[in-house]
Amino acid sequence: MLNRKSILLCAALFVGSTLSLTAQETKATKVRPEDLPTSNLISTSGPSFRVSKVSKTTTVIVYGDQRFTDPENTKVTSPKARRWLVQKIAEEKPDAVLLNGDVPYSGDHVNDYEVYKTESKPWRDAHIHVYPALGNHEFHGDPQQALDHWWAAFPELKDRRWYSVELSKAIYTIALDSNTSLLPESDQRKWLDAQLKGLSKSTKFVFISLHHPPVADFQTRYNVSHNPRPNEIALRDYLESVAPQLSAKIIVSAGHIHNYERFLRGDVTYLVSGGGGASPVRVDRAPDDLYQSNDFPNYHYVKFVLDGDTLHATMYRLADVNADTPTWQDRDEFTIHAK
Repeated sequence: MLNRKSILLCAALFVGSTLSLTAQETKATKVRPEDLPTSNLISTSGPSFRVSKVSKTTTVIVYGDQRFTDPENTKVTSPKARRWLVQKIAEEKPDAVLLNGDVPYSGDHVNDYEVYKTESKPWRDAHIHVYPALGNHEFHGDPQQALDHWWAAFPELKDRRWYSVELSKAIYTIALDSNTSLLPESDQRKWLDAQLKGLSKSTKFVFISLHHPPVADFQTRYNVSHNPRPNEIALRDYLESVAPQLSAKIIVSAGHIHNYERFLRGDVTYLVSGGGGASPVRVDRAPDDLYQSNDFPNYHYVKFVLDGDTLHATMYRLADVNADTPTWQDRDEFTIHAK
C-alpha cells in the first residue's frame, strides 16, 4: 500500500510529465511567420502603387533596424540615435524612405507602433513617402496578430506582405518579406519574377528592400546566427541569374545585421544597412566587402540621388551617439551607372 508521501510523489511526477508534454505540444504547434498562408494575399502584376510626382533629381534613402519602442528602453535600441536619424532624414527631403525591417522592437506590442508614429512625425510633416519591409521583429508574439498590427500601422499595405512602387519612370522599388519563402515556386518568388520581367524599358534602377541579407560578411565570432540563410541565398542566385536580362540595375538593401556592409556581385549591388538605432554589433569584414572601415558603432542611413543615368550614393554615419548634438560623417560614397 502506498503511504501519503509516495502518493504525493506520484502525483507530482504525473503533473510534471503532463506539463512537460503540454509544453512540447505547444512548442510543436507554435505558428511561425513562414507558416502563415500567402495564397490569399494581394499579389498582382504591375506596380502595387504609383507616385504621381517626384523631384527632378529623385532621392531615395534606405536604412533599417530602428526598433521603435519605449524610449526608456536603452538596452535594445538607442532612442537618441533613432530620433536624430529620423530628423536628419526629414531634412534631406527624400522622395522615398525604404525601411529594411525591424521597425518596431516587438510587433506584438501595439505601443511600439505608437512610438514609431510619434517619433516619425517629422517625415509626415515633410510629406515623405515611407515604404517598410517586414522584419523578424514585426512577427514577435503571435505572427498573425503581429501582422495585423503592421497592417494597422500601415493600412495602405493591408493584405500585402510584399509590394512594389513605381516611384518615377526611372526608379522602381520592391519590398519583400524574407520571413516567408523566396524559393522557386513560392508565391513571392513568382510575383517577384513577374515584377522584374514586366519592368518598363524606361526603368533604370530597381531597389529591392528586405530584412534578412542575401549577401553579408560571413561571421565566425560575432552574431553567427545572422549569417545569410538558404532562403536569401536562393534569392541572391536568382537575382544574379536574371540581372543580365534586365534593362535596369538592381540595388538590394537588407538589414538584420546592425552595421553597414556593401558588396557587388554579378552587377547587383548589395547593402547591409541595419544602423537605424538597434543595439549595434561588430562584424569581421571579408575582402569582398567594399566598406573596410573599423568605425563602430555604425548608426547610419544611405542616400541615393539620381542624376541622369547615374545614381550617386552616400552613407552618412552618426559620429558620436553620446554627444549632445548630432554630427554626421560622409563615410562611404559610390556610384551606379545605368545600363
